[in-house]
Amino acid sequence: MGADDLAGHPVYQLAALDQEFILGDSMRGARFMMEYAKAEEYLRRERVRTTIVAFGSARIREDGGEWQSRIYTAARTFGRIASERGGALCEEGEWRDHVIATGGGPGVMEAANRGARDAGAVTIGFNIQLPHEQAPNPYITSQLSFQFHYFAMRKMHLAMRARALVIFPGGFGTMDELFELLTLSQTGKGHHMPVVLFDRAFWTRVVNFEAFAETGMISPEDLNLFRFADDPEEAWQCLLDLGLELPEKT
Repeated sequence: MGADDLAGHPVYQLAALDQEFILGDSMRGARFMMEYAKAEEYLRRERVRTTIVAFGSARIREDGGEWQSRIYTAARTFGRIASERGGALCEEGEWRDHVIATGGGPGVMEAANRGARDAGAVTIGFNIQLPHEQAPNPYITSQLSFQFHYFAMRKMHLAMRARALVIFPGGFGTMDELFELLTLSQTGKGHHMPVVLFDRAFWTRVVNFEAFAETGMISPEDLNLFRFADDPEEAWQCLLDLGLELPEKT
């Protein structure tokens, strides 16, 4: 085989330029690492130090009826309040704190990103490749709109910088994020993270939290890991009462 033949052979191709090799089974660990490194690099570049994660259903619509409209508006208002008061607005070159981060999709996530944009703050979307529902909403800061293949890495980035979690009504995906982050706090595997569940009537209807404690599946004090709120101002105050630390003003 001559040099010209070798030049076109996939085995001879540089590994970093061989897409078939990179996307193969043996490189899954490397792809996982790359998903971590790429998002980390851009978050540091935009000087995002901490976040507040806002999560909820992608199916909530601003024009989806009275209840859905109320939830959408509340998520939008909370995104603005948290951005204005939490440290996301700062002088150029300073670190940003409590930047609103969402799963990047429509519905509640769009509303929270939109509220942050209303305040003039940057805002993050951690999108995931799905066959339906998931597409980046237009309110995410373009240089902070990420796309992940692996749910685990997306969850890791949602949790790493999070200093608080506000969960609006949602389905399986919302429950997944809620219990994932509650477990990190419960077990001490993560840093202290105030959690607020928005719309008490919804949450007490779909999850019987007290039953976990009554049956001994959790400790009674685990119920203190979160609070309920029914309006955006109450949600913000709950975060402060649960220990959310605001950056010192300079």
